[in-house]
Amino acid sequence: MKFREQTGLYREYVEKFMQDWYARFHDEPQKQLFEAMEYSLLAGGKRLRPIFAFEFCRICGADWQAAAPFAAAVEMIHTYSLIHDDLPSMDNDDLRRGRPTNHKVYGEAMAILAGDSLLTDAFAVAATAQLAQPQDMAFAISVLSECAGSLGMVGGQVLDICSEERECTEEEILNIQSRKTGALINAACVLGVIAAGGTEEQIDAAASFAGALGIAFQIRDDMLDVIGTRDEMGKGVGTDAEKNTFVQLYGLQKCEELVQKYTRVALDALDAFEDPGILPELAASLTDRRN
Repeated sequence: MKFREQTGLYREYVEKFMQDWYARFHDEPQKQLFEAMEYSLLAGGKRLRPIFAFEFCRICGADWQAAAPFAAAVEMIHTYSLIHDDLPSMDNDDLRRGRPTNHKVYGEAMAILAGDSLLTDAFAVAATAQLAQPQDMAFAISVLSECAGSLGMVGGQVLDICSEERECTEEEILNIQSRKTGALINAACVLGVIAAGGTEEQIDAAASFAGALGIAFQIRDDMLDVIGTRDEMGKGVGTDAEKNTFVQLYGLQKCEELVQKYTRVALDALDAFEDPGILPELAASLTDRRN
């Protein structure tokens, strides 16, 4: 199957999976909460993290659909982070994926609660995965929680906030971005291998791929905040002008070189797999993107 067809199939499958999960709760009295959650969760987007989970599961020789609960869980956590990042107390953004941000539609209190619920529900969804080795579920949940929490995505956000009043070194920016962006990509890739019952070598390779690609992806994102347009990005641009980014540290030309460097490191990690599937093409599409 070709790249666009494969990614389209993955995207459609996780969309349906998440729709079906929440369709059961439409008659609950807290209806507005579910509306707010679905407003952001089902707003489209690249579905990058689910695609990674599905493809790593597939190239490890398993039925890729086995990774669906993990794919959905990571996307739910990613969505909660976007809702909270957009709040007035954080980035104070009014546009996300071409639409008003969650708090602009439902108010700050409901947006916070929608994010809280997506984070918590993600673990309920992940726990429904049917694994060949049931004991792997504890490992999977630990990967998900570590990548999402104080040592991962949230920790990266904290480091970012704490560094706003000073100029960071490359090492510090790498640490921030590898947590803020890379951690959930890491979770998706590793969870895909776990869903397939993959080897320890494959888990390590998936983590190495995710770590390097996450950095390349974030550097490109920082660049697009400078050179992209509001229409291309579907959100405000120039919002990172006062933050510590690779663009601030090195400028656009050096950043382009770093994107290529980390993409090559990511691709080298795929040597652990007999067939890397669509991952090389997917990596290239992300690091060369315009939105």
